[in-house]
Amino acid sequence: MTVAPVVLTAVWALVAVLLGRVGEARLARAGGLVAAALAAAAVWPACLPLVPAAWLTCGLSLPDGVLRSRRRRLAAAAAGLAALGWTALLAAADAAPEQGAAVAAGAGVLAVTLVAAVRRHRGASAADRRTLQWVAAAAVACTAAAIVLIALHLVLDLPGEPIPWILGALTLPPAGLLLGRLPATAGPAERVLAEAVVAAGLTLLVVAVYLVLIAGIARLPVGADRDVLIAGILASLVAVALALPLRVRLVSLGRSLSARRGQTPEETLAGFGARMSRAVPFDELMLQLTESLKATLGPAGAEVWVGTEGMLRRTVSVPELPAARLTLTDKERLVVGRTPIGGAAWAEVWLPHLLAGHPRQAPVRVVPAAHLGDLLGLLVVRRTPEAPEFTEAENRVLIELARQVGLALHTLRLDSALQASLEELRRSNAELRASRLRIVTAADASRRAIERDLHDGAQQHLVTLSVKLGLACAIVQSDPAAAAELLQELRGVVRATNAAFRELAHGIYPPLLRAHGLGEALRSATRRLPLRHRVTADLPYRYPEQVEAAVYFCCLEAVQNAAKHAGPGAFVQVRIHAEEEELRFEVRDDGRGFTPGAGQGHGFVNMRDRLGAVGGVLTVESAPGEGTAVSGRIPARPAG
Repeated sequence: MTVAPVVLTAVWALVAVLLGRVGEARLARAGGLVAAALAAAAVWPACLPLVPAAWLTCGLSLPDGVLRSRRRRLAAAAAGLAALGWTALLAAADAAPEQGAAVAAGAGVLAVTLVAAVRRHRGASAADRRTLQWVAAAAVACTAAAIVLIALHLVLDLPGEPIPWILGALTLPPAGLLLGRLPATAGPAERVLAEAVVAAGLTLLVVAVYLVLIAGIARLPVGADRDVLIAGILASLVAVALALPLRVRLVSLGRSLSARRGQTPEETLAGFGARMSRAVPFDELMLQLTESLKATLGPAGAEVWVGTEGMLRRTVSVPELPAARLTLTDKERLVVGRTPIGGAAWAEVWLPHLLAGHPRQAPVRVVPAAHLGDLLGLLVVRRTPEAPEFTEAENRVLIELARQVGLALHTLRLDSALQASLEELRRSNAELRASRLRIVTAADASRRAIERDLHDGAQQHLVTLSVKLGLACAIVQSDPAAAAELLQELRGVVRATNAAFRELAHGIYPPLLRAHGLGEALRSATRRLPLRHRVTADLPYRYPEQVEAAVYFCCLEAVQNAAKHAGPGAFVQVRIHAEEEELRFEVRDDGRGFTPGAGQGHGFVNMRDRLGAVGGVLTVESAPGEGTAVSGRIPARPAG
């Protein structure tokens, strides 16, 4: 009686230590509480009521060691107070608790713990569910072992003292708790729980059958009958223990006898869905699928075709086949995309190229992989001529596989489009930042140029005007003729000053553009152009100010580039017109030209920035000796 409690206490203490080492501090504290209660009960039997209270607290805190709800905290506190009161009464009477009362308390704790675990299992995460499943499997095995031990003791008096054996079985729940929290062992929790339930159920069935037999003969076996009964029970329990692993091997043997090795079609379907959820690379996913199809459904070979817009190419094939392409008409795409599955006769009509080299009498299945009617691929599964035809169940598996492949292809297409959009967004963002920097730099340069023009041009004229006005005032009385001549000179200075200011204003925003529109403004700006030129502006309406300004300065920049680089005999044609809610312009010359990409400098960058600011696009076409055409278009509607 002294060894079993010590072993149980040591198991709980070891589990608590190991849980603390793997970072489960809260569960370690719960396990330590149970170990402490067991140790106290082993030293002083009056502390035995503390054990079910500690077990209840630990059970209510599963799977993470936290009493999350108020109801659970109250239940744990009530159990603790009740256990302390019971222990105090036993200590005062210097007695140990009755065996029946202890068993009833333990059974009640077990029932409450199982109900709490089931309730928490519903909303738990995957990791927490695995922990609860491991603990439940251990609890089921422990309960079944306790029932069997009690039944054997009552019927056969075997074992003579069942309590140590039951205490030994109680080491299973803490072991299950530890296995449920370790990453290496948490995975098979669901399967372990299912097998534990099956094994426990069969074990209890065996014991119940023997109890019914004993009740039927209305006497307990003695002597040789007892030995035979014990041997029969042990043999039945061994058969139960071997039933599950033996069943797996027998099923495998049956499949091998029917020439179906490896996975079943249903397992192939389930495996493909599991691999999709693990984000396996698409090429690897298709290769695994094709290999599984050949192993389970198409011993003569399997293929996966992928494509869009009626252009399909063979992506994967087992055994490996050369690359091939299929081009489908719109009608063929429509028919193939809406067909769930097709055989050899159907393929001869709609996809005859797929049957090239395939024996005429051999079964074949062609399954379109489509999404919302859009054909994205094909699954082709082939068999040898002597192989049986595809069954309805196999056809259903292929249809479901093709549906999942279609979904995977659609997701891949969306992902590729998203990546392309993100890349385009990154590129546009980089261009926007560079454009903003160039605009700020250009604005600073423009301000400096205005300051320089004012200082060197208009300001100098005004200084000269001021000096000469002073001289005129000084000589107007003494030499009227000289004063008149000086005033005439002042008139010329005023005109020059006015021209300087007009030129400066024209560079900032031409008044003609604001007053009379693009045609008049560009004709005025090109009058000083040293080349032959013509300006055509077919615009019945005015456009927003920022749009007209962008077109004006782009055309002016292009005309100035032509004046610099086209050559002395070139002819420049400027044309502006509206078309389909767009304002378009073109500046074309028949001069020297240049190699595109080599001669596009700061001026073209400025033009692109101006147009980009209003949503426009610039196009430059040129070739050495064939002139240059600079054109642009801006989405715009007439103003007003």
